[in-house]
Amino acid sequence: MARVIAVANQKGGVGKTTTSVNLSSALALKGKRVLVIDIDPQGNATSGLGIDKFGVDGSLYEVFSGVFNLSSVILGTELPSLWLAPAHSDLVGAEVELSSTPGRELILKKEIARLNAQFDYIFIDCPPSLSLLTVNAFTAADSILVPLQCEYYALEGITSLMQTIEIARKQLNPHLELEGVVLTMYDGRTNLSRQVVHEAREFFREKLFQTIIPRNVRLSECPSFGRPIFLHDPSSLGAGAYEALAEEFQRRRRLADEGRNNEQVNSDQNGHAEKVVANQS
Repeated sequence: MARVIAVANQKGGVGKTTTSVNLSSALALKGKRVLVIDIDPQGNATSGLGIDKFGVDGSLYEVFSGVFNLSSVILGTELPSLWLAPAHSDLVGAEVELSSTPGRELILKKEIARLNAQFDYIFIDCPPSLSLLTVNAFTAADSILVPLQCEYYALEGITSLMQTIEIARKQLNPHLELEGVVLTMYDGRTNLSRQVVHEAREFFREKLFQTIIPRNVRLSECPSFGRPIFLHDPSSLGAGAYEALAEEFQRRRRLADEGRNNEQVNSDQNGHAEKVVANQS
């Protein structure tokens, strides 16, 4: 079963789509079967993976409208193990059209459940707002990955995002976890970047990824070429950073899964011991 990860931050310009595109690409290059679902009406992840968002036959708008199921709109990319469910600007209308639809926050979750077994990871690139589309992502996801720009205002807005995650956990998805926080656009020459790193480490502790994504011209160029960094300039600092992030991401997932399995084994053993004691009584 795929792990479903929503990449979200209500602030725009923090490297959310850059992280969705390049982390998913790095994992695909490691042989993982990865799907990127673009639910941002701007369609930046779609164009960032080389797909003409105005030339597709079906997109997330048609999925939310009930015209197509999710599997019908999935497209291949330049990387053999990476697929995309595209978006374009029509998706803006979905929120208005679904405003009175019962169970509207469950649409994406139900669609993902039909194809979950086909992938190792599913990344949902969310819009920079806490909208119905984002609520769908939070309801469908196992966890949320938060890119955090190394600037003052990015830190200022993180509290409201954490509050929204907690509300989603309580009301819609009790199993929702914080996958982690990734610092992006780091410039080691500035005191501000270093201060943000320090404060983020104090606040998020073990949930903060050690890998930091630097400001990098090659990363900035990628969207205009419609290619992930590994196809645009695999020797760049940006490519090295996302390669390291993918390795750290997988290492964390292995540790988390091992911990979960150990908990299950201990629970089963305790349950068995209780039954033995009860039978002896």
